[in-house]
Amino acid sequence: TASVTASASEVAANTEATADSDESHAEEKFEPTTMIMEHIADAHDWHLWGHTSLPLPVILYTDKGMEVFLSSQFHHGEHDYTGKHYTYRLVDKKKINIVAADGSIDEAATKNLWDFSITKNVASMFLSVIVLLIIFISVARAYKKREGKAPKGLQSFLEPLILFVRDDIARPNIGHRYAEFMPFLLTIFFFIWFNNLLGLIPIFPGAANVTGNIAVTFVLAFIVLIVVNINGNKYYWKHILTPDVPWWLYPIMIPVELVGVISKPFALMIRLFANITAGHIIILSLISLIFVFQSLAIAPVSIAFVLFMNVLELLVAALQAFIFTLLTALFIGMAIEEHH
Repeated sequence: TASVTASASEVAANTEATADSDESHAEEKFEPTTMIMEHIADAHDWHLWGHTSLPLPVILYTDKGMEVFLSSQFHHGEHDYTGKHYTYRLVDKKKINIVAADGSIDEAATKNLWDFSITKNVASMFLSVIVLLIIFISVARAYKKREGKAPKGLQSFLEPLILFVRDDIARPNIGHRYAEFMPFLLTIFFFIWFNNLLGLIPIFPGAANVTGNIAVTFVLAFIVLIVVNINGNKYYWKHILTPDVPWWLYPIMIPVELVGVISKPFALMIRLFANITAGHIIILSLISLIFVFQSLAIAPVSIAFVLFMNVLELLVAALQAFIFTLLTALFIGMAIEEHH
């Protein structure tokens, strides 16, 4: 119920934000697509509730030097900001452009603009990394202090999860060298799981859609690609470059094997991105039905489906972390497997 209430209030706030009012304060028709896309997209400010948002640092590097200021200078994209070197404009609440003296976009200068801003997704990742560091450093200290004793407190909660990753993911798929990759697998599992949950917590207003961002899943998949192929042994590369087929099939099989090297992490990237994004879209779409039909009669049905989807998303949050980690361990195991 808390999740539905928080989500409904966010929809109501976005409904007001997307409706331009004239002097008579007339409201436009509610556009669910605009509201949903604003929720799942990244932003230069962190929306909390209603018209309240937390400004984030904007860090720009141009051909004339670096500019640093808060995103509140744009007033939600309604005004330009004049810095030391250029005047900047936030277009569609996403991309920052350089404005020429006549008020138009300076395309030439914008091409040399590098945006290193701390956006909502970046801030959420920093938050998740800090929380995970605090949790696991405290658990590691507890193991040192209570060596040989039964786990206690947070240590007792995390130990079954760590053992699950070790005994059901790493050891069966990697083999005797599983311990070398346990830190990597644990980092992936808890980072994905925590960020999946962070986007669903109702007491966390304007929760960021981190794992539903294709750039984040791309970097995770790229790291997996590097780890797998760096640790690949000679039998792994021999199977790719000289597959066990007649030599006249090499022109076909070698490209296929090389494509397979890329396609495996590519599948990890798309699976995580698509499942998390789809979940957010479905929940927001169900809530939007109340505002689209402008009737409370549909509210009980909409809320019932949203509650069901929220519970399902809790399962999906853990399931996607498990699948990503499991396939990563499987790919590592295939790369380091010795020839029998």
